[in-house]
Amino acid sequence: MTKPDIDASKLTITLTQTPKELLDQSELKFGKYFTDHMLCIKYTEENGWEAPEIKPYGPLAIDPAAFALNYSVQAFEGTKAYRAADGTINLFRPEKNLQRLASSSQRIMLPEFDQEQFLECIKELVKVDQRFVPNDYGYSMYVRPNFIGTEPNLNLVYSREALLYVYLSPVGPYFPRTVKLFANAIEARAWPGGVGSFKLGGNYAPSMRPAMDVVSKGYDQILWLLGDDHYVTEVGTMNFFIFWVNADGEKELVTAPLDGIILPGVTRDSLLALARQWGEFKVSERKITMPEVVTALEEGRVLEAFGAGTACIVCSVSEVFYEGQNLAIPVDPTDPDAVYGPLTKRLRAELLDIQYAKTPSPWSVPLV
Repeated sequence: MTKPDIDASKLTITLTQTPKELLDQSELKFGKYFTDHMLCIKYTEENGWEAPEIKPYGPLAIDPAAFALNYSVQAFEGTKAYRAADGTINLFRPEKNLQRLASSSQRIMLPEFDQEQFLECIKELVKVDQRFVPNDYGYSMYVRPNFIGTEPNLNLVYSREALLYVYLSPVGPYFPRTVKLFANAIEARAWPGGVGSFKLGGNYAPSMRPAMDVVSKGYDQILWLLGDDHYVTEVGTMNFFIFWVNADGEKELVTAPLDGIILPGVTRDSLLALARQWGEFKVSERKITMPEVVTALEEGRVLEAFGAGTACIVCSVSEVFYEGQNLAIPVDPTDPDAVYGPLTKRLRAELLDIQYAKTPSPWSVPLV
């Protein structure tokens, strides 16, 4: 007998009796403020997926012996909802996030789910709390789906019970400035044969201590290097891009390949697609090393560098500490106060215009 999958037509909605006051947009910090409601969908191996439920935001009831709490059987995602100038609300490429959530969850043996039906439920949640979606350009509603194993069982098998849940958080700009990086070749965020290409909670907790260590030294994020050749992988929780004149004399935008170490970022994919559409310079997904970057800096071939991700969209890098030296990274030679390099600024503007539906694109998915 086929067990029930997620069915958006069975969604129930229970509205809060104590709605929150809206914060002034100037007070919005990333991930600090949450809306009135959340979406929850329970699963058991015996009965399949239960009816989806939108209910007031609040604590979850979870057994202390649950897989999620003991063995980090947890995957998550992050996408955003944007309010266009005409008041309509759109999600940005949400199907890509759900594809990645499905990939991540299968890696830790969480059950499969109907991605299209789940997306319809998410749209309904955003509709319910649409008053929280900010109006101003640069502001948005962060959408955080989570998938956890909830069966109380200390045996290292797999969780036969699970919970998909989604909550929302209105947010302002994440990095409204350039960032300074500390290159770390001692600790590793991910490694060959590992799970760096999956968005799992267990990938993030071990990075917190080294990240806070570099913050205490006056830097913003870690530039993660891997191996004896100091392969440049990611920056903090973002994909890393460098725009330079390569050793062959070509202008080139480079980011690390999807080799199992790198998270397949939706923003990463979008920026690569935009740059390739322009056809103005070489666009590569290939391995580069920190010694190559140092040589390019010494020869004046580095034009700019930036990190990219859902939270920040893009942020220019102005400095990297590497092997005892602070290396200055060009941002915009014509403007010493620039927050974005010319290419970073252009990519950001084009992507934002799509996200806010100023530029028509199939990447912008309306709620209706």
